Amino acid sequence: MSTNSGDQQAVAPVGLDLVAPELYAPMLRRLALAASGIGIGAALLAATVVTWPFAVAIGLVVGAPTVLYAVALRRRRMWLAGTVIHARRLFGERQVEMSAATGVEVLVFPARLSRIALRVTAGEVSQLIPLAMYTDAGSGRELHLLGLRRLADALAASQLAAAVAVSAMLLHQLRAEARDAGLEERPLYRAVRLARSKDVVSPIVLTDTEVAALG
Repeated sequence: MSTNSGDQQAVAPVGLDLVAPELYAPMLRRLALAASGIGIGAALLAATVVTWPFAVAIGLVVGAPTVLYAVALRRRRMWLAGTVIHARRLFGERQVEMSAATGVEVLVFPARLSRIALRVTAGEVSQLIPLAMYTDAGSGRELHLLGLRRLADALAASQLAAAVAVSAMLLHQLRAEARDAGLEERPLYRAVRLARSKDVVSPIVLTDTEVAALG
């Protein structure tokens, strides 16, 4: 019994969302209700000058896109179970087995709010996992400690040298976050600074040498 319990704990899923869905769910619910109200209002107003079928169509055009957007965001979830990344969208779910990865890359999207993400590819399937985002002022948000730990462990199970290098980098980030180190001591922030120094707008894929240097 104790062995089975340990196995279940080892594969217990851990969320990989940079911002917990529970934090923005109330806002999305209000957005969906507001969009529904606007759509109904537009339909009632249009009904005074056109037939009801056209009025309903106008209401749908006005309100439906925002409602669908809010519903899609509420359904979005990403989690890691063992070495498998699960990404749920509005329709369906994508799964990527990290131990079978054929490509592992660190991407930086430099901007006033810069984002850094991990891209894992297994065959024809790839998935972006957000790792952190930082503002020009030096504030930001980083993936929680358990998420970093589990990602590092899953990457270490891969045979790719790039995956092992990223795993080591994430472990350094984990230690820096755990001791509340300054941003300049955190590999993810240094990666963003490195990308910004290149003075380009398009997403930057860090080389294996750059990833190794971050650790």
